[in-house]
Amino acid sequence: MPESKGSNTEGSRTKARRPRQYMRANEREQFILEEAVRFFAELGFEGQTRELAKRIGITHSAIYRHFPSKEALIERVYEHVYLSRWDDDWADLITDRSRPLESRLTEFYLQYVNRVFHYDWVRIFVFSGLKTFNITTRYLDIVRQQIIEPACGELRHELGLPTPDEAPLSERETELFWGLHGRIFYLAIRRFVYATPTPTCLDDIVRDGVKSFMIGGPEIARTIVQVPSSNPPPTNGEERAR
Repeated sequence: MPESKGSNTEGSRTKARRPRQYMRANEREQFILEEAVRFFAELGFEGQTRELAKRIGITHSAIYRHFPSKEALIERVYEHVYLSRWDDDWADLITDRSRPLESRLTEFYLQYVNRVFHYDWVRIFVFSGLKTFNITTRYLDIVRQQIIEPACGELRHELGLPTPDEAPLSERETELFWGLHGRIFYLAIRRFVYATPTPTCLDDIVRDGVKSFMIGGPEIARTIVQVPSSNPPPTNGEERAR
């Protein structure tokens, strides 16, 4: 996999663009949105829209002609940066039992890294987690519902363990998969937040991470998941009769 576009932390801090003299309303709105993404990625959500307007050479009121509030602008940033890069096919990939789970997880994370390892994506994600904006919470809910919990069920299936309908998922199980997810995502934190060296090509790192998980994860899952007893526990009266 080639290095993701925007992986150089300095590369996204280029001089702000200026709007063309004549732009249609939809073009100007898209221009403001794209510059807002760059602005918030660099400065966080404490950055003021007045400063954004000054940076890109438009009036403050011009922003509010397209976005009625800063919150509305941030919501569009969420849609543009996060929802637009989420692939709904990933949920089907995780549950495709025609392939071993290790193969599915590897394919997912290879695609995921290529899609989200971007300066803007990672830094806005971190800034959101530090503030009251719920971008991070909403996005992680999607990850949990479409990736983490289904993957837990798929691991149970491969191991011949009870389905989540037969025995509800536990926090310990989901934390196994959050650990894998966090291990891979931490590479992005190192690259775009801490600005420390990371491998240019992450394919082998992803494969190693998934393989390591599949070596230890199943054994731990077997100790976590309790097989429901086919016989209900005796009542007090039954115990006395014995």
